[in-house]
Amino acid sequence: MSLLRVEGLGIDFGGLRAVNDVGFGLGPGEIVSVIGPNGAGKTTLFNMISGLYLPARGRVTLDGEDVTGMEPHLLAARGLSRTFQNLQIFHAMTVLENVEAGHHLHEKGSVVADLLSLPSSRRRNAATRESAYALLERVGLSRAAGHEAGSLSYGALKRLEIARALALKPRVLLLDEPAAGCNAVETEEIDRLVADVAASGVAVLLVEHDMKMVMRISSHLVVLDHGEKIAEGEPAAVARDPRVIEAYLGAQAGEDAGEDTHAHR
Repeated sequence: MSLLRVEGLGIDFGGLRAVNDVGFGLGPGEIVSVIGPNGAGKTTLFNMISGLYLPARGRVTLDGEDVTGMEPHLLAARGLSRTFQNLQIFHAMTVLENVEAGHHLHEKGSVVADLLSLPSSRRRNAATRESAYALLERVGLSRAAGHEAGSLSYGALKRLEIARALALKPRVLLLDEPAAGCNAVETEEIDRLVADVAASGVAVLLVEHDMKMVMRISSHLVVLDHGEKIAEGEPAAVARDPRVIEAYLGAQAGEDAGEDTHAHR
């Protein structure tokens, strides 16, 4: 059974069908990428799955539970977290503090204990700090733990946002263009990180324009065009699909993507 299942999802904006009848499944350890041209409805789809938009049609289930339109913090408590195209980082806080902030849903304690700095509060804070530091090590940012987040490079900020999302201990992680604006080296770092997250058993749903990255790490592709799903399947097969080539990849890009997929198998 799929951990995350999307069935017939759709939404309209002022009479325009932004997304219509989109469905797919995602299992533990899988990387499923949603691709398509600008305006295809990819981020709108993410916003419905993650509770920012209420779908007009269809449903979303998480581990068999109907979570359609459930508020983001309730979804996060159930194991679904996401990152955004536009960074949501606290720039004036340290790198470590940003990741500590991601632990808030799993922290149990009282305001009184915190105000009085009771032993239970100190133990909880120490455990949070230790967990946050381990996540920074995982994303390659432990040396920057005490630096202001605003001092990091763009690629490092992208990895920091993934670390903070991982602090929520997700079973499903939605990544909205994690490599956008990154150079080749930064993209490769994010590529390895996403693959590592999936290898740990987390189901990863990815929106990304970097087709080489998508073809390298994805186990499954979903292709949108004008809000409709026009293709779905393994990367090599999707790259050869005439509808996908016409809508998005272009003939040469389709050939290159197919070769790139074979090269990494």
